[in-house]
Amino acid sequence: MAVQTGRAVQTGRAVKDGLYEQFARIGKAVANPKRIELLDLLCQGERSVEVLADAAAMGVTNTSAHLRVLREARLVGTRKEGTRVFYRLADEAVCGFYLSLRDLASDRFAEVEQVTRDYFEARDELDPVGRGELLARAGDGDVIVLDVRPGEEYEAGHIPGAISVPLSELEQRLASFPPDAEIVAYCRGPYCVLAPQALELLHRHGFRARRLEEGLPEWRQAGLPVAVGRERRA
Repeated sequence: MAVQTGRAVQTGRAVKDGLYEQFARIGKAVANPKRIELLDLLCQGERSVEVLADAAAMGVTNTSAHLRVLREARLVGTRKEGTRVFYRLADEAVCGFYLSLRDLASDRFAEVEQVTRDYFEARDELDPVGRGELLARAGDGDVIVLDVRPGEEYEAGHIPGAISVPLSELEQRLASFPPDAEIVAYCRGPYCVLAPQALELLHRHGFRARRLEEGLPEWRQAGLPVAVGRERRA
């Protein structure tokens, strides 16, 4: 069947091909592991190119090239502040897309489960804490909640009541925690390595510590409250 447009008559096949070509633009944009990592980082909040490059262990030029691809696919947006360029997700749906992509890969590929078992579960002395348990216990004041992401990520959004203790500062700040405290650490998500590394350090110093099984993006996607602003220090 032909479809009349303002300029020409298109067949149904041509219409479908055109639509799928547009859908494929998203697939092409995320067909690179570093671009997927950049989406993960931007789920935490707006970042400059330099900060993203450092977090993703890439050069600024390479990072900028990947970000251009994501921008052309309308997955990210930008703003300028002087000579600096800051990137952010186009909207919250992009983070939802990233999380769905990640979870689909986890369901389909045994390699993801293997990495999870070998790296993340191996560092858990106790089961990870779920959102519901953390909400109940944090509300009762039973646990100290540590956000071990960089400070700028905490300021962009964090679990209410959480204390900002970036992983790089954790060892120097251990003395500020009561020795009998139970600590729950969280970072960027279930595959972020910051919280497991924090657990290793806390366990070595005799603290009871668990990690939140998810991170700030999943917390936000679940519709739970998110606080923003300057860090609360231990």
